Amino acid sequence: MTITKWNLNTNQSDFMIRAKNSIIAYLDSSFNKLSSTIDIVNNQLINANVEFVLDVNKKEGKLEHVDSNLNLKDFINSNQYPLVTFKSTSFEKINNDINFVKGNLTINNITKVVELDAKIAALESNNQSSKVLLEIIGEINRKDFGLYSNSNQESNGLLIGSNINITANLEFEIIN
Repeated sequence: MTITKWNLNTNQSDFMIRAKNSIIAYLDSSFNKLSSTIDIVNNQLINANVEFVLDVNKKEGKLEHVDSNLNLKDFINSNQYPLVTFKSTSFEKINNDINFVKGNLTINNITKVVELDAKIAALESNNQSSKVLLEIIGEINRKDFGLYSNSNQESNGLLIGSNINITANLEFEIIN
């Protein structure tokens, strides 16, 4: 059994926060710090190690909705503690399609253990390189981290749900 170590391509990796509100919006933001490794055997994920830091005040994030002036800090209103961090502590493989990454998520200086789904979203190979897109998905409750919920005065008149969906799209590659 040969384990292949993959290198993370940070330029092609991103993070998305999605919350339902009176209009549905998808908020993308880039990472401040991202490190990750995965192990693949026979095109199957056998291990993943993920760590990221996201600054909610970072200006590079964008909102993909017209006529809205929501910001990342409207979804995670952590003025005193603007960093969101995640560090995986374990990886569990149930079968070829079901994998979980468990780790410590810190928002608003409150750390909780969360379990996120991990799956290979795409895998391609040619003579020059091989690439794999790993998607990590989870849902958190804003109240668990001491953040407001459904406060339309604080989010430009838009009601934002109490749950936040988070997605990390991580591209790994091997140069042949």
